Amino acid sequence: MTLGVHRLDVSYGRTQVLFDVSLEVPEGDLVCVMGRNGVGKTTLLNAVMGVLRPSSGCVTWDGRDITDLPPHERLRAGLAYVPQGHPVFPQLTVKENLRVTVEAARSPAGAVDDVLDLFPRLGPLLGRRAGFLSGGQAQQLAFARALVARPRLLLLDEPTEGIQPSIILEIEDAIAQLHASTGLSMILVEQYVEFALRLADRYVVLDAGEVVAAGEAKSLEDATVRRLLAV
Repeated sequence: MTLGVHRLDVSYGRTQVLFDVSLEVPEGDLVCVMGRNGVGKTTLLNAVMGVLRPSSGCVTWDGRDITDLPPHERLRAGLAYVPQGHPVFPQLTVKENLRVTVEAARSPAGAVDDVLDLFPRLGPLLGRRAGFLSGGQAQQLAFARALVARPRLLLLDEPTEGIQPSIILEIEDAIAQLHASTGLSMILVEQYVEFALRLADRYVVLDAGEVVAAGEAKSLEDATVRRLLAV
C-alpha cells in the first residue's frame, strides 16, 4: 500500500508551517525525512497521522483520500506513529501500555509476544510502571506499542533522540529487521545522517516548510546530505 502526500499546506493558527509539500512512500520503502530543527518535520508526521488538519492538499493511503479520517481510524487502517520524546502512559505498567493499543487497534492474539521478541529487554519489565522506565526503555516501549497494532506504515519521529548509544544500536537493528523481514513501510524523521542513510531507501529534505531535495538514498553521498542540511 502506498502513502501519498499531495501539495500539503499546514498551519498553526495564522502561522503556516508546511508549504505545498508532496512526497510518496511506496509499499515496502523506508523514507527518511531530514532537515534542521523547526523546518516542519514533526508537523508533516502529525498531518499524515491526522493529529493536524491541513489547510489545503490531501493525504492518500492506497489511493483512498484519508485527509478527513481521525487518528484512531488511521490506526485501524494500518498507520502507526511513534512521536518524538518516547511518550508512554506513566501510571500504567508496560504490559498495560501494550494492551491499550492492542484493544484500540483490535490486534490479533500474539501481537504482544511478537514485539517482546523484537525488544527482549521489555519482557522482565512487564509489571513495572512505565513512569519508572529509563529513557531508552521508554523509547522501546513506545516503539513496541506502535508495533502491536500490526501497522503497514510506521511513522517514527527522531527515535534516537536522548537515547544512550547501546539502545540506539538496538533500535536501529529493530528497524532494519522489521524493514527487511516484513516489508513494513516507514517514514523516519532523523537528525543523525549516518543512522538515516544506513536504513533509508529514499530521502526527503525539508527547509522552511518546503521540500528542497528528494530522491533515492543510494544515490546520495553523506557530504551532499550534510550540505543540504546546512542550508
